[in-house]
Amino acid sequence: MVMAFMAGAAVVTAAPAQADGCYTWSRTLREGTSGADVTQLQIRLSGYPGQGAVLAVDGSFGPATKAALKRFQSAYGLASDGVAGPATYSKIYALQDNDCTPVHFSYAELNKCNSTWSGGAVSAATAKSNALRTMWKLEALRHALGDKPIRVTSGFRSKSCNSAVGGASNSRHLYGDSADLGAGPHSLCTLAKQARNHGFRGILGPGYPGHNDHTHVDHRASRHWSAPTCGI
Repeated sequence: MVMAFMAGAAVVTAAPAQADGCYTWSRTLREGTSGADVTQLQIRLSGYPGQGAVLAVDGSFGPATKAALKRFQSAYGLASDGVAGPATYSKIYALQDNDCTPVHFSYAELNKCNSTWSGGAVSAATAKSNALRTMWKLEALRHALGDKPIRVTSGFRSKSCNSAVGGASNSRHLYGDSADLGAGPHSLCTLAKQARNHGFRGILGPGYPGHNDHTHVDHRASRHWSAPTCGI
C-alpha cells in the first residue's frame, strides 16, 4: 500500500499491483446484477449485513447486498448509493492483501493448527474459504470499534487439534468459520456486543460456560448468542 499524509493524518491509498494480486472488478455492480464478481463483492461485505442479519454470498445482487454495500460505503466515508463502482473498489483494494485477506488479518492468524487446512469437519478448501469470510467480518468489526487491533486466539482446528485443546466434538472451529477473540484494546463484552452487527450467528462470551476468557464468534446454521455477563 501507499501512505499519503494530509493535514497530519495518514491516508491509505491502493497500490494497483495489490488489486491485481488479488481480484480486480471490471464493471459497475448494482441491484439486479449477478455473477462471480458479485460473489467476490459479497465476501467483502459480509461484515455489513445489519444487526442480527447474515448476508448471503450467492452471486446475486439483491436488496440485502445493496443495503450492506451502503453500510460499507457509509462506514468509510463514501457516497452511500448502494452501487459498486471505482470509489468502492478503490477502498476494497486498499483493505485487502494480495491473497484477498483483509489487511489486518491473515490465514496464519486464523489457522494455528496446521498449514494445510485439512483434518476438520469439511474439506480444506471449504475451511479456508470459510475463514476468509470470517476475516472480512472481523475487519468490519475492527473498523466499527475504531480500527484498534483485535486479537485472534484460535481459529480453524483439525479434529486432532480440537481434541488436544478439549474442544467440543461439534465445534465450529472444525469448519473454519469461527474465531476466538481475546481481550485487548476492547473488553470481551465490547467485542461480543458489537459482533451482533457483523454477520455472526454464533456469539459466546463471558458468562457462558468456558468462555470467560474469550469471546467466540462463528457462522453456524441458526443464531445462538449467549454472553450473560454482557447482557447478551
